[in-house]
Amino acid sequence: MRPPLKSHRLRIARVSEPGRIYLLTAVTWNRAPVFRDIHVARIACRVCHQPNAWTNATCLAWVFMPDHWHGLVELHEGDLSRTVARFKAMVSSAIKRKTGRNYPVWQRTFHDRALRQDDDVKDAARYIVANPLRAGLVDRVGDYPYWNATWL
Repeated sequence: MRPPLKSHRLRIARVSEPGRIYLLTAVTWNRAPVFRDIHVARIACRVCHQPNAWTNATCLAWVFMPDHWHGLVELHEGDLSRTVARFKAMVSSAIKRKTGRNYPVWQRTFHDRALRQDDDVKDAARYIVANPLRAGLVDRVGDYPYWNATWL
Protein backbone atom coordinates (compact mmCIF):
# COMPACT_ATOMS: atom_id res chain seq x y z
CA MET A 1 0.00 0.00 0.00
CA ARG A 2 1.29 3.46 -0.90
CA PRO A 3 1.82 6.06 1.83
CA PRO A 4 -0.73 8.90 1.79
CA LEU A 5 0.05 11.91 -0.35
CA LYS A 6 1.24 15.06 1.39
CA SER A 7 -1.90 16.87 0.25
CA HIS A 8 -4.00 14.21 1.95
CA ARG A 9 -2.14 14.74 5.22
CA LEU A 10 -2.89 18.47 5.03
CA ARG A 11 -6.62 17.71 5.00
CA ILE A 12 -6.70 15.03 7.71
CA ALA A 13 -7.14 17.39 10.67
CA ARG A 14 -8.85 20.24 8.79
CA VAL A 15 -11.99 21.38 10.54
CA SER A 16 -14.28 24.11 9.23
CA GLU A 17 -15.72 26.14 12.09
CA PRO A 18 -18.15 28.95 11.30
CA GLY A 19 -17.07 32.12 13.08
CA ARG A 20 -13.43 31.01 13.17
CA ILE A 21 -10.67 33.09 11.57
CA TYR A 22 -8.04 31.23 9.56
CA LEU A 23 -4.55 32.18 8.43
CA LEU A 24 -4.25 30.65 4.94
CA THR A 25 -1.44 30.06 2.48
CA ALA A 26 -1.96 28.93 -1.12
CA VAL A 27 1.14 28.24 -3.23
CA THR A 28 1.48 28.56 -6.99
CA TRP A 29 2.07 25.53 -9.19
CA ASN A 30 5.70 24.41 -8.76
CA ARG A 31 6.35 27.65 -6.86
CA ALA A 32 6.41 29.55 -10.17
CA PRO A 33 6.58 33.33 -9.53
CA VAL A 34 3.23 33.87 -11.28
CA PHE A 35 2.40 37.05 -9.36
CA ARG A 36 5.73 38.70 -10.15
CA ASP A 37 4.04 39.72 -13.42
CA ILE A 38 2.32 43.04 -12.64
CA HIS A 39 -0.60 42.33 -14.97
CA VAL A 40 -1.28 38.91 -13.42
CA ALA A 41 -0.93 40.25 -9.87
CA ARG A 42 -3.46 43.00 -10.60
CA ILE A 43 -5.92 40.50 -12.05
CA ALA A 44 -5.61 38.37 -8.90
CA CYS A 45 -6.03 41.41 -6.63
CA ARG A 46 -9.24 42.39 -8.41
CA VAL A 47 -10.63 38.90 -7.82
CA CYS A 48 -9.70 39.08 -4.15
CA HIS A 49 -11.79 42.26 -3.87
CA GLN A 50 -14.87 40.73 -5.53
CA PRO A 51 -17.67 40.01 -3.04
CA ASN A 52 -18.63 36.81 -4.89
CA ALA A 53 -15.14 35.42 -4.23
CA TRP A 54 -16.07 35.22 -0.54
CA THR A 55 -19.76 34.30 -0.47
CA ASN A 56 -19.59 32.42 2.84
CA ALA A 57 -16.57 34.17 4.36
CA THR A 58 -14.89 37.53 4.80
CA CYS A 59 -11.32 38.07 3.66
CA LEU A 60 -9.91 40.36 6.37
CA ALA A 61 -6.36 40.74 5.03
CA TRP A 62 -4.33 39.32 2.17
CA VAL A 63 -1.11 39.61 0.20
CA PHE A 64 -0.02 38.18 -3.14
CA MET A 65 3.65 37.27 -3.03
CA PRO A 66 5.44 36.23 -6.25
CA ASP A 67 4.77 32.51 -5.67
CA HIS A 68 1.99 32.36 -3.09
CA TRP A 69 -0.97 34.07 -1.44
CA HIS A 70 -1.56 34.63 2.27
CA GLY A 71 -5.00 35.45 3.58
CA LEU A 72 -6.77 36.01 6.86
CA VAL A 73 -10.29 34.71 6.34
CA GLU A 74 -13.26 34.56 8.68
CA LEU A 75 -15.52 31.64 7.76
CA HIS A 76 -19.24 32.38 8.17
CA GLU A 77 -20.63 29.04 7.03
CA GLY A 78 -19.79 26.02 4.95
CA ASP A 79 -16.52 24.28 4.30
CA LEU A 80 -13.14 26.04 4.41
CA SER A 81 -11.71 23.83 1.66
CA ARG A 82 -14.56 24.73 -0.69
CA THR A 83 -14.20 28.41 0.15
CA VAL A 84 -10.49 28.40 -0.71
CA ALA A 85 -11.08 26.24 -3.80
CA ARG A 86 -13.66 28.74 -5.06
CA PHE A 87 -11.28 31.67 -4.58
CA LYS A 88 -8.38 29.85 -6.26
CA ALA A 89 -10.62 28.81 -9.17
CA MET A 90 -11.81 32.39 -9.65
CA VAL A 91 -8.22 33.68 -9.70
CA SER A 92 -7.19 30.94 -12.14
CA SER A 93 -10.16 31.60 -14.45
CA ALA A 94 -9.57 35.35 -14.49
CA ILE A 95 -5.87 34.89 -15.26
CA LYS A 96 -6.58 32.35 -18.01
CA ARG A 97 -9.32 34.52 -19.52
CA LYS A 98 -7.22 37.70 -19.60
CA THR A 99 -3.76 36.29 -20.39
CA GLY A 100 -4.40 33.04 -22.24
CA ARG A 101 -2.37 31.12 -19.65
CA ASN A 102 -3.28 27.45 -20.09
CA TYR A 103 -1.38 25.72 -17.30
CA PRO A 104 -2.22 25.53 -13.59
CA VAL A 105 -1.88 28.60 -11.39
CA TRP A 106 -2.10 26.86 -7.99
CA GLN A 107 -0.93 23.78 -6.15
CA ARG A 108 -3.94 21.61 -5.32
CA THR A 109 -3.74 22.08 -1.56
CA PHE A 110 -3.39 24.94 0.87
CA HIS A 111 -2.17 25.41 4.42
CA ASP A 112 -4.44 26.70 7.15
CA ARG A 113 -4.09 27.62 10.80
CA ALA A 114 -7.12 28.50 12.88
CA LEU A 115 -6.54 31.49 15.11
CA ARG A 116 -7.23 30.86 18.78
CA GLN A 117 -9.68 33.05 20.66
CA ASP A 118 -6.80 34.82 22.42
CA ASP A 119 -4.88 35.52 19.17
CA ASP A 120 -4.89 39.17 18.11
CA VAL A 121 -6.49 39.34 14.67
CA LYS A 122 -4.84 42.66 13.81
CA ASP A 123 -1.42 41.22 14.70
CA ALA A 124 -2.12 38.34 12.31
CA ALA A 125 -3.11 40.85 9.62
CA ARG A 126 0.07 42.85 10.21
CA TYR A 127 2.09 39.65 9.90
CA ILE A 128 0.45 38.92 6.54
CA VAL A 129 0.86 42.36 4.99
CA ALA A 130 4.46 42.64 6.24
CA ASN A 131 5.43 39.51 4.32
CA PRO A 132 6.90 41.46 1.34
CA LEU A 133 9.03 43.47 3.79
CA ARG A 134 10.39 40.33 5.48
CA ALA A 135 11.04 38.79 2.04
CA GLY A 136 13.14 41.81 1.06
CA LEU A 137 10.86 42.82 -1.80
CA VAL A 138 10.37 46.35 -0.44
CA ASP A 139 11.76 48.66 2.24
CA ARG A 140 8.33 49.71 3.52
CA VAL A 141 5.04 47.78 3.58
CA GLY A 142 3.30 50.68 1.84
CA ASP A 143 5.63 50.31 -1.14
CA TYR A 144 4.20 46.89 -2.03
CA PRO A 145 0.98 47.17 -4.07
CA TYR A 146 -0.53 43.68 -3.84
CA TRP A 147 -2.12 43.55 -0.38
CA ASN A 148 -5.09 44.87 1.55
CA ALA A 149 -6.70 44.71 4.97
CA THR A 150 -10.19 45.63 6.14
CA TRP A 151 -8.78 48.00 8.75
CA LEU A 152 -7.53 50.54 6.18
